[in-house]
Amino acid sequence: MPKQPIIVFDVNETLLNLESIRPTFDRIFNDPAAMRLWFAHLITYSEALTLAGVYVPFTDIGGAVLRMLAATRGITISDADSAELTDRFATMPPHPEVPGALRRLRDHGFRLFTLTDNTLAINGRQLEHGGLIDLFERRFSVDETVRRHKPAPEAYHSVAAALDLDPGHICLVASHVWDTLGAVAAGWQAALILREGNAPLDVGPQPDYIGKDLDAVADQLIERYSAAVSAGQTGN
Repeated sequence: MPKQPIIVFDVNETLLNLESIRPTFDRIFNDPAAMRLWFAHLITYSEALTLAGVYVPFTDIGGAVLRMLAATRGITISDADSAELTDRFATMPPHPEVPGALRRLRDHGFRLFTLTDNTLAINGRQLEHGGLIDLFERRFSVDETVRRHKPAPEAYHSVAAALDLDPGHICLVASHVWDTLGAVAAGWQAALILREGNAPLDVGPQPDYIGKDLDAVADQLIERYSAAVSAGQTGN
């Protein structure tokens, strides 16, 4: 009978709706592709800095990428523009199914955690605003630990070490393939949520679960481990 894993969630886009920051990009760039291009560059340069052995806080990278993208188009970013993006990023609402799916997982005995590249201050503001913060037992940030952005293996190893768990007893839930690649390579289980613009990659380590939203992933986890939970309750 499989042992029920703890579940560690990525936050940005996985739990929170990244589309809510789009108005800032539409206003500045007047280009519907600008927001996704910015986010892709944000991930690219967070990983590039990590590979180069340089740590820069995630929010600082986001601001720098915004200015870089604007410079390529002859646009100047004001302090007000940067502040607006930071505020929108810190107050993204959860996807509609997320609160209920998290509660359902918790009610079925899963322990819930988060792992983010953001600072804990930004992450806390995000989850407080979304009404989700009390659903998590503990929140982890690379800014507080290894200072290497995901998918660096140290990010995942640090969580397993802090919780004194075998990596195979941890399941990452994320909507980004780069994150699930890192988790599976570190020995974790992984679930991929197919948010808009995200799809599986047919090379490299594959996720154990794939679903269109968190409800679908929760269904798979509950179905697989409900027998283990029931057996544990019977044993008590």
